[in-house]
Amino acid sequence: MSAAAPGQFPADQGAEVAFAGRSNAGKSSAINAILGRQGLARTSKTPGRTRLINFFELSALERIVDLPGYGYASAPESERRAWPHLIEALRARAALRGLFVIVDARRGIGPGDEALLEWALPAHRVHVLLSKADKLSRSESRRVLAAAGGTLAQRATVQLFSAHGRAGLEEAQRVLADWLGSNKKPR
Repeated sequence: MSAAAPGQFPADQGAEVAFAGRSNAGKSSAINAILGRQGLARTSKTPGRTRLINFFELSALERIVDLPGYGYASAPESERRAWPHLIEALRARAALRGLFVIVDARRGIGPGDEALLEWALPAHRVHVLLSKADKLSRSESRRVLAAAGGTLAQRATVQLFSAHGRAGLEEAQRVLADWLGSNKKPR
């Protein structure tokens, strides 16, 4: 279900986990890999293709929420102006259990990511996926993970992740299943 206004959101019941990230950080690829469903979230080389808040029902009363990317986006200004209102309405939902923040490991945690952490905390759990980790050497991976851990301190958990190389996939699936309250991996 896609929503352009809070009135279009599904009923505020069950459990949902939101996925957010800078445009072109690999958010849609991460969603598809974690859920094991190619093409569920549309991927594109063009930043900013997700323009609505998309709710994906995994099972009865378990959903993930795909948010528009922040930073550069190819959406018209009128659409971008509506996003903050939608995001604020999402934050108030009782069903929202946590937030996955997708960060391109090569860029590190930036101001937009920090703003998102401020938006989410302290009410929600946050897990940061340092995406595209397959593009880093082992030493770069260790350095990036340590730097992110230091930046995040106790505000969020963090891991390396690669949708294409499948690195960190099982850890991300465990976090999602835990937050949704299910005992099984997402399909």
